[in-house]
Amino acid sequence: MGEFSTSTHTMSDFAFLSQTTFLRADTAAGQPLAVAGIAWDGSTTNRPGARMAPRSIREASHMLCDGTHPWFGCAPGARLGDAGDLALPNTSLERMRAAMAEPVAALIRRHHMAWLGGDHSITLPLLRAYRAWLGRPLAVLHFDAHCDTWTDHFGEPSGHGTWVSEAVSEGLVDARCLVQVGIRSAAEAAARDYVTHAGGRVWTARDLRGRDGSDALRPVLDDLRARLAAAGQPPLYLTLDIDCLDPAFAPGTGTPEPGGLSTSQVLTLLEDGADLPWVGMDCVEVSPPYDHAELSSQAAAHFVWTYLCGRVKAMDPRSGG
Repeated sequence: MGEFSTSTHTMSDFAFLSQTTFLRADTAAGQPLAVAGIAWDGSTTNRPGARMAPRSIREASHMLCDGTHPWFGCAPGARLGDAGDLALPNTSLERMRAAMAEPVAALIRRHHMAWLGGDHSITLPLLRAYRAWLGRPLAVLHFDAHCDTWTDHFGEPSGHGTWVSEAVSEGLVDARCLVQVGIRSAAEAAARDYVTHAGGRVWTARDLRGRDGSDALRPVLDDLRARLAAAGQPPLYLTLDIDCLDPAFAPGTGTPEPGGLSTSQVLTLLEDGADLPWVGMDCVEVSPPYDHAELSSQAAAHFVWTYLCGRVKAMDPRSGG
């Protein structure tokens, strides 16, 4: 058997050889697109494990690295880099958020970023960084089973269920352009109705039952487009909690809620909304220890890949093949 060099072979070339970047991308340097992991789950209120998600999502992405997207006809390819995982403390929420500030600010100025969480408490410092960089409040499309609008975190001031109300109160988000999709968990009325009362829109999972395909889901994107136009086209951020999916599609998450969205519904909205003024995204709350057959990590990898392919298509509408 000939000599084997790890410098020239990849996971696809030799059985069981690990490769640890998203889509087997090179280290982030001058590429317009990049991913980075935020391996934190210190704010989970039910099942932990989201700190292990960046690695699991990257591994799931490897089955996508040798072809083009079936709808967009393109792939991230050389336009994508992987910046690795942010070096963060793992026992203090405030110290973690403070430590995020500098590397996040640097990365968003160099790349259009897709962030691999991590629990949903990471979204607040990300929005702070984007707000500071862009100089105006953001629009947010928020996929989730939970409204995340509580004013405290089981007696603590902040956590993965408070970031929406904190972002609105801090002026990070234009509440008129805050659209939530998939909401269905039990909640007190004040939390459940927070976004609606603030001027945003909530599409509950019940609202979307039986709706699949572009025509059936068009009202969601039409409403978002109208809100963006009325607000002067603010930059749009995507935050995608994997528990927006029904547990049949994503059992590996911290707080599963039956009755959720299907994978095809989320993919349709990502594909049909690819022309929107996106500035970045995160995918959060995948918990590999509770996953089955990597269903949740596979869904997350597909969502991030689809988003990135949409960015490639927006950069060059002629791209394809």
